[in-house]
Amino acid sequence: MKSIDALACLNALAQEHRLNLFRLLVQAGADGMAVGELAAATGLPGATLTNHLHILRRAGMVSDDRQGRVIQCRANYEQMNALLGFLTENCCAGAADAACCEPAAVCKPLRKASTKIASS
Repeated sequence: MKSIDALACLNALAQEHRLNLFRLLVQAGADGMAVGELAAATGLPGATLTNHLHILRRAGMVSDDRQGRVIQCRANYEQMNALLGFLTENCCAGAADAACCEPAAVCKPLRKASTKIASS
């Protein structure tokens, strides 16, 4: 990741509502959350939510796709991991000190298994 891209990501996350939205999407996993679910979870008005999501999209932190009438938003784990890697790549200047930080782990969300109810 280049510095300019890291700055865009950090700028997008440097606001309380956007950070909260991103964390909700990270917790939701690969399936993400519908915009309506995000609105209900955060209490943000529609226009405000849309603006925050646009800022996160432009930074590459969030993606979305339309599924009929629903817009499903997802955290971009590749971008998140690239940002974490950028921030920790020169941790402790390569020192082998055990008390020094470890490189960031890579997050690989699993898709939620769909639960189907068996009919009797």
